[in-house]
Order: sequence, then C-alpha cells, then structure tokens
Amino acid sequence: MSEKQLPGFIMCVCTGKCPGFQSMDIWDFINQVRVELPVEYGFIHPQLCEEDGDRFLADYLKAHRKVIIGACAPNMQRKMFKQAFKDAGLDIEKDAYMLDIRDMTNEAAFKKVEDLVEQIEAEG
Repeated sequence: MSEKQLPGFIMCVCTGKCPGFQSMDIWDFINQVRVELPVEYGFIHPQLCEEDGDRFLADYLKAHRKVIIGACAPNMQRKMFKQAFKDAGLDIEKDAYMLDIRDMTNEAAFKKVEDLVEQIEAEG
C-alpha cells in the first residue's frame, strides 16, 4: 500500500520588501502552515522568480511532488514557473497550485491555504 503524498508549501516573499506582505507576519504564518496543516513541509523562499529560485524549483521538482506556491498573482507564477515544471516532466496545471496571498492578514492567508489543502485531500 502506498502512502499518500502530501503537498509541499512554498511561500515566495519577493525579497521580503513587497508591500503586499506588510500586513502579514510571514514567520508566524509559515509556522502555522507547516505545523497545523497536512503538508510535507512549509518554507519561505526569498524570490522564486530569480535565477537561484529557478534552480531551487528545478531541484525540488525532481521528486515529482505536488506543490502549493503562495506568492504573487497565479497567472504570473504560471508564466514564470511553466518551464521548470515542463523540464521536470510535470504539468503545471495538475502538479502546482498557485495562490495569491498578498495583501492578506495571517488569518485570511491561512484560511486560503487551508481550504486548498482540504481540496487537494478530497481529490485524493
């Protein structure tokens, strides 16, 4: 019997200086996600759309895990990360879940992630 794979949660904070994250305590938020939700792990990357972010994502995707990315606008995320998913043999539309969590409080962002995790669990 195979064990159910939990998604990972990556939060991109646009170097931590993005005005969209001013109303959020990113450290409390990421700790709440990784401790309270059924995710493989949760962590913060400073800027996934930069060169080191591309390298990180390419390495991460080698394990063929589902991933939730909390960051900027989902359409921007898809545009920026599409090639990394393709190179890993993954379909960004099926293997990635993009959430815009800018301009939210910790509580609102957590609820958004929690709802998505529940949806992923229901999908099996």
